[in-house]
Amino acid sequence: MRHAPLCRLALAWTIVVVVLAGCVETTQVHPPTLPTADLRDRPPPNPDGSDAQKRAQARLDLAAAYFGRGQVKTALEEVKLAIAADPTFGPAYSLRGLVYANLGDSVLAEDSFKRALQLMPGDPDVMQNYGYFLCEQKRFPESTVLFKQALAAPRYQGATRTLLALGVCQALAGDLAEADASLTRAYQLDPASPVTATNLAEVLYRRGQYERARFYIRRVNALANVSNAQTLWLAARIEHKMGDDVGTNEFGRQLSNRFPDSREASAFARGAFDE
Repeated sequence: MRHAPLCRLALAWTIVVVVLAGCVETTQVHPPTLPTADLRDRPPPNPDGSDAQKRAQARLDLAAAYFGRGQVKTALEEVKLAIAADPTFGPAYSLRGLVYANLGDSVLAEDSFKRALQLMPGDPDVMQNYGYFLCEQKRFPESTVLFKQALAAPRYQGATRTLLALGVCQALAGDLAEADASLTRAYQLDPASPVTATNLAEVLYRRGQYERARFYIRRVNALANVSNAQTLWLAARIEHKMGDDVGTNEFGRQLSNRFPDSREASAFARGAFDE
């Protein structure tokens, strides 16, 4: 599943949304997309729920699966069927918001998120998805309020992904100190996340904290099945800033060998470390 891109602050892998999201770019933090609530994190519907709710849930499961495979228009049709089955089924409106955001219809996307919150007041997953949408719209103060409300929800299980989304949005807004704090908290909760580590390293690089940035990005690049052109290029830029020619050339060599056609490899060949 992909969202309308924000791309450049990063996220070149994936992030959770109501299923899993796609690439976010922002001003220079690369790897995945912003996190949104995952439908799979939700408990199964009440077995004593109405037949209408059960039909809506079945359709919503299909919609989420299609959205995850990038079949956005098919996902929208299934979401509409879920709402037709039960017009009061809040999770369907949250996913509908993500679908319309992906299709570039910001008006219907926002209407959907607002309806979801009317039906599920204070639901942290809905607030995170709505916050992600507002971040993509560059409505950063509003998105921050929703992310923080989600984080304050009792027994919320999605704090790590919400902190990641909050940190990315703060970086996009130019609040690097706040982004550092949010991403550091996210990393403390889930130190195995390469997405969080990469975004944190990018923020630290932009703040001039090269030693800390080096620590996090080296952990990512040590994983051959996870590192990519963006993470290797970030590592090379950090080494360059630290005056380590050996490290710069080593990461540049890996970048050129593994991703010769990437824009990052082209930038390294030109010596364009500050582009």
